[in-house]
Amino acid sequence: MTRRPTGSRAVGCASPRPPAAVLFDRDGTLIEDVPYNGDPASVRPVAGAGRALELLRAAGVATGVVSNQSGVGRGMLTHDDVRRVNDRADALLGGLDVWVYCPHLPDAGCPCRKPRPGLVIEAARRLGADPRDCVVVGDIGADVAAALAAGARGVLVPTPATLPAEVASAPATAPDLLTAVGRLLAHPEGDRS
Repeated sequence: MTRRPTGSRAVGCASPRPPAAVLFDRDGTLIEDVPYNGDPASVRPVAGAGRALELLRAAGVATGVVSNQSGVGRGMLTHDDVRRVNDRADALLGGLDVWVYCPHLPDAGCPCRKPRPGLVIEAARRLGADPRDCVVVGDIGADVAAALAAGARGVLVPTPATLPAEVASAPATAPDLLTAVGRLLAHPEGDRS
């Protein structure tokens, strides 16, 4: 198990206004990571997720989820399983504006699977936003790479699953989700570093 890094690089805002949308990775970022989870009863939001989303909604920022769900391609989950888990997370977190996921295996070569940009581009399209006006928040390097490939900004919120090299190469990091969102909104409540 990798030790959780303690340092963080501020999430700089390119402009004084908040992003048009913040897109989150699902497992390990918004909800606790339960590998190949098909059980809605196992959904637990990470600390600060509900408050972070409240802050975004209050600021008029669209929210969404972009998630790799290779369990479908592996035959471990069905699309209905993924939708039920997403619905439970959505209910617990007060509702997000869009949910987009990739069911393919890592070696399938599909353009939507992170670190490719397809999920980010599709979520932005559904929200009526330019990907360049979006931020992707995730817990691994593939989340940040997908953001950058789509022209969006990426923010890494490290967990025990995050590799040290991913932290070192991330353009911006935050110690937790609430801090990341607070910095994006330049909201003092979220900056606890």
